[in-house]
Amino acid sequence: MYSDVKLYINGEWCDGSAGKSEPIVNPATGQVLARLAHAAPADLEQAVHAADKGFRAWRKVSAFERSKLLRKAGEIIRGRADEIGRLMTLEQGKPLAEAKMETLLAGDLMDWFAEEARRTYGRIVPARADGVMQLVVKEPVGPVAAFTPWNFPINQAVRKVSAALAAGCSVILKGPEETPASCAALVQAYVDAGLPAGVLNLVYGVPAEVSEFLIPHPLIRKITFTGSTPVGKKLAALAGQHMKRITMELGGHAPAVVFADADVDAAIKQLAAAKFRNAGQVCVAPTRFLVHESVLQRFTEGFVKAAAALKVGDGLDPATRMGPLANSRRIEAMQMFVDDAVSKGAKVLTGGKRIGTAGCFFEPTVLGDVPRTARIMNEEPFGPVAPIVPFASFDEVVAEANRLPFGLAAYAYTRSLKTAQAIGSAFESGMVTINHLGLALPEVPFGGVKDSGYGSEGGSEAIEAYLNTKFISQFSAE
Repeated sequence: MYSDVKLYINGEWCDGSAGKSEPIVNPATGQVLARLAHAAPADLEQAVHAADKGFRAWRKVSAFERSKLLRKAGEIIRGRADEIGRLMTLEQGKPLAEAKMETLLAGDLMDWFAEEARRTYGRIVPARADGVMQLVVKEPVGPVAAFTPWNFPINQAVRKVSAALAAGCSVILKGPEETPASCAALVQAYVDAGLPAGVLNLVYGVPAEVSEFLIPHPLIRKITFTGSTPVGKKLAALAGQHMKRITMELGGHAPAVVFADADVDAAIKQLAAAKFRNAGQVCVAPTRFLVHESVLQRFTEGFVKAAAALKVGDGLDPATRMGPLANSRRIEAMQMFVDDAVSKGAKVLTGGKRIGTAGCFFEPTVLGDVPRTARIMNEEPFGPVAPIVPFASFDEVVAEANRLPFGLAAYAYTRSLKTAQAIGSAFESGMVTINHLGLALPEVPFGGVKDSGYGSEGGSEAIEAYLNTKFISQFSAE
């Protein structure tokens, strides 16, 4: 049952002290589900001091005990996957199967960081003189302010929170206002696993006001953000003014290259699934389809057929394969991309418009003959619109793939080992997957380069952002 969503501060679920709230809307129906509490400055100050107190206690808990708690939280959230998945579908719109999968993946991520907690090793550096011991130790950086988006309300939050807790940090999580209940359910799993009060706090509110309060606060020592590149740059600049360590997972515009010798049928099936998952509202989704001219017609026909066959509807309907967009602003953005491309000579091969007037549904859309000047070839669409353009040579497609300032994810399909190695090296991207969909597993790095940010939120690299390295040199004459 969907109910009002509250703040979680110092071990208590509470309303904001100023009494402010906002409606939570189901994007499939337009129905108001409940109300979301907003944090006032006094609430944020309370959360910061709770996190500071929580950090001082949590950092003293052994890595072994932190690991056990994370594993228990993983077991709890897996057991609630049906309930939490339904909450997520109601507030975010994605098909129920995708929502359940996201919830179950949270358990896997908790397990991964539970193991990383026990492996935050230091080292001994051989000394130059007798009696000198040189130690390198790892220590938690301190209270963390984590900002997470609405498209994956659990997946993005669990990466940040679990890594921070594994390292011994406390967290203030600024959850997504549009999809708050599933994020709150994630927090409840940690709480029910036995996390002490103050170690994890959850707030919502006006995003700019929350970030402008938390980032400069002297007790906050680490910032982690997932969201758009423009917002990320503003937050990074603010953090830089206060010398705060930051991790930025920002926007992308992933090229998907289909070479002449590719398994075209496999490319169609996998790329269509990746493109229209979560209605295209995925930062690592393939968004520019660069297809060799010799297989352009075959790929385009197959991709159009796959897009047109998708059942669009309420995510609670078992037959639905693509749910609504998150809000009306995304509908307007998709129509803008389509209209702009068409005005510049592109052709709509399928879709291209809103579905009905109730809810935020948009047709899975494929565009052909798209010029490089179209906005969709230069701006992240973050929705179910796919432009397909041809290329003739390896050098040409590399130039196009790397033309934009983004560098989050990249895809390629080829049967040639030589070509696979060459394109893997040539992509200017933090993540590359060739001939399959291999991104975002708990055990592999997750992050971008260039305007797509810096730092990693997966693999063994993820926990490093929450640790300080301290060198201790000790001399003993005895």
